[in-house]
Amino acid sequence: MRHEVVERRAGLLGILIAAVISVGGLVEIVPLYFSSQVNTPAPGVKPYGPLELEGRDVYIREGCYGCHSQMVRPLRAETERYGHYSVAGESVYDHPFQFGSKRTGPDLARVGGRYSDEWHRIHLMNPRDVVPESNMPAYPWLAERTLDEALTARKMRALRRLGVPYTDEEIATAADAVRGKTEMDALIAYLQSLGLASRQWR
Repeated sequence: MRHEVVERRAGLLGILIAAVISVGGLVEIVPLYFSSQVNTPAPGVKPYGPLELEGRDVYIREGCYGCHSQMVRPLRAETERYGHYSVAGESVYDHPFQFGSKRTGPDLARVGGRYSDEWHRIHLMNPRDVVPESNMPAYPWLAERTLDEALTARKMRALRRLGVPYTDEEIATAADAVRGKTEMDALIAYLQSLGLASRQWR
């Protein structure tokens, strides 16, 4: 009746549960650090440019990942709608990745190049102007806020410490790339970059 001893001692039960979860987590996570599929960029995948990087930060700040996933699953219904299924090497430079799991809106992993910049601008200002049945909120303030160019190079340097291969020249010219741009310009640039590399695999 050893299980009765464990069940009667809440502290011991908690310790054993934590131990089992920790071992299970390590068994799943540690091998990923040594997997080339996870650590090697997929063909055509490059680090985000300065404007795209700023757009990604806007995307995260505004909570877009709460309604839009960025992971096409290897199911026929998904690949027919969105394109090639997602592979780990696509997200090698994403810190953190934006896979998501909820789809109130469509998956955005392959949205790059599907619509014009102007379409995205109208959609962000008032989604119902282009998708009448949309329940997405409008984001008009993004067109009014200008990016802080002084922060971009700092973000790129921080990401370089995490393994993103930004060069000194790219970091030095980052401020010029975002100067005078709005948060909406940046978000559109980010959206237009999503999934472009996957077109090489189709």
